[in-house]
Amino acid sequence: MKNIVVAIDFSEITPAIITQAETLAQAFKSKVWLIHIAEPEPDFVGFKTGPQSKREHWAEEFRHEHQQIQDVAEQLRQKGFDAVALLLQGATVETILTEAKKLAADLIIVGSHGRSGIEKLFVGSVSEGILKDAHCPVLVIPASSRSPEN
Repeated sequence: MKNIVVAIDFSEITPAIITQAETLAQAFKSKVWLIHIAEPEPDFVGFKTGPQSKREHWAEEFRHEHQQIQDVAEQLRQKGFDAVALLLQGATVETILTEAKKLAADLIIVGSHGRSGIEKLFVGSVSEGILKDAHCPVLVIPASSRSPEN
C-alpha cells in the first residue's frame, strides 16, 4: 500500500481519522495524501463574480483552510511520515474520488458523521458516495470513534 488518501473536514472526527491514517501509514510505509475540499456557497463561482466583500470572505476562508491542512501535514512530517496536503475546490465526493484516482490511491480514509433521516436526505453522505464509486478500498471511521469513551 503505497498511497493513502485521507479526506478531512476539520470536524471533531478529524483526529480519529488522522490517528487511523498514522497507524496504517506506519504499518505499510505509505505516503499520506491529506485532502480537504473547500466548497464555496452555491451562488459563488470563482473570484470574478460577486461583491468584493464576498470574494474577500471566501479568500480568507480558503487561506485559513489551506493553513489548517498544511499544519496537519507538518505534524505528520514531524512524526516521520511522508505527508502532502491538498486543498481542492469542488463537489466533495466527486473531487475526492477524482483526486484519489490521480494519486493512484491504494486506500481512501474518510469519516462518517453518523447522519440519518432528514439530515442525511438533505446533506447527503460523503462516505456513502465514496464507498459507492471508489476504485480502491475505503476505510470509514465512524462518528462514535471521535470520543475516547467509545
